[in-house]
Amino acid sequence: MRAAGLPSPWRGAWPNLVSFVLTIASIYFAGANSEMGPSGGIRLVLGLMSILLAHEMGHYFACRIYGVNSTLPFFLPAPWAPIGPGFAWMPLSFIGTFGAVIRIKSPFPNRKVLFDVGIAGPLAGFVVACGVMLLAVREATVVPIGDGTDRDFFGAPLIFQLIVQALRPETPPGMVLVMGPLGLAAWFGFLVTALNLMPVGQLDGGHVAYAILRRRAVVLSRVVQVMGLVLLWFSPLWLVWMLVMLVIGKRHPPTLADHRPVGRGRVLIGLVGLVVFALCFTPKPILISWADFVNSFRHQVGF
Repeated sequence: MRAAGLPSPWRGAWPNLVSFVLTIASIYFAGANSEMGPSGGIRLVLGLMSILLAHEMGHYFACRIYGVNSTLPFFLPAPWAPIGPGFAWMPLSFIGTFGAVIRIKSPFPNRKVLFDVGIAGPLAGFVVACGVMLLAVREATVVPIGDGTDRDFFGAPLIFQLIVQALRPETPPGMVLVMGPLGLAAWFGFLVTALNLMPVGQLDGGHVAYAILRRRAVVLSRVVQVMGLVLLWFSPLWLVWMLVMLVIGKRHPPTLADHRPVGRGRVLIGLVGLVVFALCFTPKPILISWADFVNSFRHQVGF
């Protein structure tokens, strides 16, 4: 697909291709070096990359349809560094990636296009994440509680719980449902969807909010950033996301024809996006306290 007047997406795309390959390798080794093993690493790659690809290609194809110049997706492999006792080489992300981004190289012509490009990624990624989650629940195993299986490490968003209840409503007493690598991929996909739908700056949710609210979106962005301080009470991991939101900023640049309304239909789709956010969001994505966080950091740096 190539809209008139747009350059070929493959021109100068070698960094994108390299990042794609490196991210696949990083995810695989993150999974293979864990209790998942090599086969689990492959399944983690397939599940996670399908979600990330769907999200980013949703943005990309929307840009091509409307003639907005953009790059191909740039995937973010997790770097490896000598950390921990003995300074062993370990990934800085337990899942092997920090997601993916796409760079918009031309201004949006109007708020309708801005809305469509912004919402296309999260909705596409959400649909694929739900599909991966369905597969994950169907192949999940029921094992006796013990050997660490009675301890939760990840906070499950509402959509995660709903799919589990729909497909595996009853777990025998003394047993627990254990997810495999596809479950981890789906969990990360839901987390990425929720984070991107936050109405801040030029995140996907920021695009959608500005398209609907125009300059009033900055007020919503400020409210979300203040609420981020509240989230710090639930988990220290929100500290990193607070820094990201500060870098992104609160304001969104205007489109070329900002006066053109988005229409009632897109407002309704925006409400669907809000429902998707509510389904995917959890205040404690990883169940770690501040004390555990500090102790883990000291252990990683060898203090």
